[in-house]
Amino acid sequence: MPRMHENGLQVLVVDDSAMVRQVMQAILSTDLRISVKAAADPLIAWVKMQKDPPDVVITDLEMPRMDGLTFIRKIMLEMPTPIVVCSGLAARGTELALHALEEGAVEVITKPKVGVREFLHESAVTLLDAVWSAAQADVRPRPRPGLAAVPRLTADAVLPRNGKPRGAGAPNGVIAVGASTGGTEALRVFLAALPTDCPPVVIVQHMPEVFTRAFADRLNREC
Repeated sequence: MPRMHENGLQVLVVDDSAMVRQVMQAILSTDLRISVKAAADPLIAWVKMQKDPPDVVITDLEMPRMDGLTFIRKIMLEMPTPIVVCSGLAARGTELALHALEEGAVEVITKPKVGVREFLHESAVTLLDAVWSAAQADVRPRPRPGLAAVPRLTADAVLPRNGKPRGAGAPNGVIAVGASTGGTEALRVFLAALPTDCPPVVIVQHMPEVFTRAFADRLNREC
């Protein structure tokens, strides 16, 4: 079930463009179950969040006084809330969009550089679907552990050998890992800590398909 207040789903739109705020409010308000508030930058948004915590936050990435990634990081650390990124900087599948997902965003919608008003109206269904999907996300505080602080696991710690010696090329079994939205950072830390002689690892990660290549490439570089 979506998380929401008794009087409906509370959505906070954070964007320095008055036009974007106005259009998003108009679109979201077409769903009578949604109540919308807006803020021109993250600092104003944070004050509003303290007074009335929203169920979902929609935020741009390029804003005055605090950038969007820092804002996402602050929310997930201090007041975990489902976040939808709607930005012209975060083209789907790019590193910046992947960073937003790693910081805790649950969806990314790319705004075009021109024709934003028309795009938002044409993408009304996508925006509403993203908000309701985000409202169902299980979000938790996101402290960011450093890789240096993560001890490297031994093969025995990963999978017991049952007293049998581990021969080269003969791992005992397979490790299966499942991660939902927000699991990308945990997977990075987990994989970096695995020993070189661990069994094969199969991972299922909930992620829009356009991000999987960039995510796999990043894991290849860091692990």
